[in-house]
Amino acid sequence: MGVGEIRALIFDFDGLMVDTEGPALESWQEIFAAHGCALPLSAWALCLGGSGAEFDPCAYLEEQIKRAINREDIRERRRQRKLELAMAQPLLPGVSEYIATARQLGLKLGVASSSGRQWVVGHLDRLGMSAHFDCVICADDVTRVKPDPELYQAALAALDVRADQAIVLEDSPNGVLAAKRAGLLCIAVPNPITVQLCLDHADMRLTSLADVPLEMLLTQVRDHDRARA
Repeated sequence: MGVGEIRALIFDFDGLMVDTEGPALESWQEIFAAHGCALPLSAWALCLGGSGAEFDPCAYLEEQIKRAINREDIRERRRQRKLELAMAQPLLPGVSEYIATARQLGLKLGVASSSGRQWVVGHLDRLGMSAHFDCVICADDVTRVKPDPELYQAALAALDVRADQAIVLEDSPNGVLAAKRAGLLCIAVPNPITVQLCLDHADMRLTSLADVPLEMLLTQVRDHDRARA
């Protein structure tokens, strides 16, 4: 796809801005280990970047141990542990620099996340980032989350830009797919979990935002677009 003048930058949240995906998986793996079995990444990957409905860890655990569990108790203990781990996480490398540079360049900034608003805004507030964004679109705001494109379509509408005027930063296969379905140029920036997954459908891939400053990325995007023209 061709790109126009870039006017907006849209961030995924979990795993892209803050490593909440590590705590999400680790908290479940601790539960599984306590029951004498393992939760493989291949199973967990089904729900990364999505609604979570794609994979039920409790059902999977019951399959492994061949008996029923107290799902309500397990989910609550896991929720508390995930929160404990996630609340200690800083912004991932390069995120604050991208936000600052985007503002200096006059770009609009948005967040599009499959997580709930309380979770996303709570972390943005904790990290002092909320005021920097022109829109924060979450699961509460749409009917369908990633890999459906609705979150990104809503972000484009809120930012008042066309799909060819925005760049998306994503870390998961479901997120990349959602961005591409919305007609957006998508840069994959995997975290330690999603680096093991296939992100080949992204337009470009970075090891870390800290490795490529935003102005350099914008130049690479323009060069990439010209090469395909």
